[in-house]
Amino acid sequence: MNDSEFHQLADQLMLYIEEQLDNYDGNADIDCETNGGVMTLSFDNDSKIIINRQEPFHQIWLATKNGGYHFDYKEGQWICDRSNGNFLTMLARSITEQSGELFNFY
Repeated sequence: MNDSEFHQLADQLMLYIEEQLDNYDGNADIDCETNGGVMTLSFDNDSKIIINRQEPFHQIWLATKNGGYHFDYKEGQWICDRSNGNFLTMLARSITEQSGELFNFY
């Protein structure tokens, strides 16, 4: 993957996350802010989830209350380099844990 492909895939992912959060109709207040390739999700309990692009490695990094994870793009999805977990599944689980309300990506 070259830098241009990475940027396109990362942009698509970030836009999808923002759209899903904008359409979220639950009771939890999830604030989403993007600045310079870093997306910060803030919750009522003052916890945060940080999603950022690591261009030199062509990875997406996810930092949650329960740990940090690195994702490579493989076979059409972002996959954790340690657990082989899917990015959106792991992010939804973290949002659920940190907001206290069920969250899913559709």
